[in-house]
Amino acid sequence: MTDDIKRLALACKEAAQPLSQLSSQAKADLLQAMAAALEADGAAILAANAQDLQAAREGGLGSAMLDRLLLDDKRLAGMAAALREVASLPDPVGQVTREEVRPNGIRVRKVRVPLGVIAMIYEARPNVTADAAALCIKAGNGVILRGGKEAIHSNTAIAASLRRALRQAGLPEAAMTLVTDLRRETMLELLQLNDIVDLAIPRGGEGLIRFVAEHARVPVIKHYKGVCHLYVDADADLDLAVKLVVDGKVSRPSACNALETLLVHQDIAGAFLPLAAKALLARGVELRGDEACRVLVAEAKPATDEDYAAEFLDLVLAVRVVPDMASAIDHIRHYGSDHTEVIATRNDAHAATFIQSLRAAVVMVNASSRFSDGGELGLGAEIGISTTRLHSYGPMGLEALTVERFVVEGAGQTRVPIAID
Repeated sequence: MTDDIKRLALACKEAAQPLSQLSSQAKADLLQAMAAALEADGAAILAANAQDLQAAREGGLGSAMLDRLLLDDKRLAGMAAALREVASLPDPVGQVTREEVRPNGIRVRKVRVPLGVIAMIYEARPNVTADAAALCIKAGNGVILRGGKEAIHSNTAIAASLRRALRQAGLPEAAMTLVTDLRRETMLELLQLNDIVDLAIPRGGEGLIRFVAEHARVPVIKHYKGVCHLYVDADADLDLAVKLVVDGKVSRPSACNALETLLVHQDIAGAFLPLAAKALLARGVELRGDEACRVLVAEAKPATDEDYAAEFLDLVLAVRVVPDMASAIDHIRHYGSDHTEVIATRNDAHAATFIQSLRAAVVMVNASSRFSDGGELGLGAEIGISTTRLHSYGPMGLEALTVERFVVEGAGQTRVPIAID
């Protein structure tokens, strides 16, 4: 192991200590200063992003990754707004989640405390640099950021702004550490530091996440991909369902909460699919359907089994006509990724069955899959999504970056009588 990565991690661990002791107001003020720093350095950040975009295009990076990499004035403003939103959120640190006085008189509380040091390993999205820093700092944690080579100039410029705000607040810059040595060997070394790093959160493609999960000695929060489904029930409002499928597929196809498969009850397929297909085709979506779909939509291409398992991250949608809701649920259980599942229906009993039958991290009724996002669900900027049911499940916000510990107060109680001579 090289001294460099361990030295950086140890410095982050040491810097996390004063951060964990900051008051809620001090943390809010720090995040407000970070937001202002991003705005002040906007031109430099966008210039750095332009370098990354040029190199990515020359390197043949795909359209989905290019979209994730892109920063513009609107996205930069969104990053600053996300920092301010996190600043305004309730501080989870010190929150008492359970309290009781036991029969022997001891007082038992469960209290939220920071996790410690979080390692973020991510691809393309430079906004993650700011989002992860904001959430980790608000929860009193140090954070080690290891972005991808495709965003190295963007990440470096963003980190410089945020670290300046730390410095001006009299806090150690190491509390937010950016790893600039992007060799895979360095990432492997970071993932072995189980005595320093308390949690690793990978964000990116399935290959990156599997690599981290398979090689880490530290705990890992992960989701491999987002194969999200919309099931249009026999009792659905068809106009509402068309809006859901268009928004879910088109509004940002490169996002992990975008729809990838549309399941339609056979009783309304004849009325619904031509409506949906017209709206989707007009927006450039390629449809890949089963035989029943292609009878109703001539433009649809034949779907393969691989299509139903695919996370396209593009303007492509797999379609299947199903005989009943049970068949839709079976399809989702077979092909789903435990990310987000949606039902369009006016039947409350059907909605309840759909919710109870699936183990997805987010289940929605008559709402777009695109709301499966920490910000949209009221968490502020999210640090990641977990589909592993360990520690956190679904979009992860501030509370997911803390743990609950017991605080016990007594008046000399002992398990057995103690005689003092």
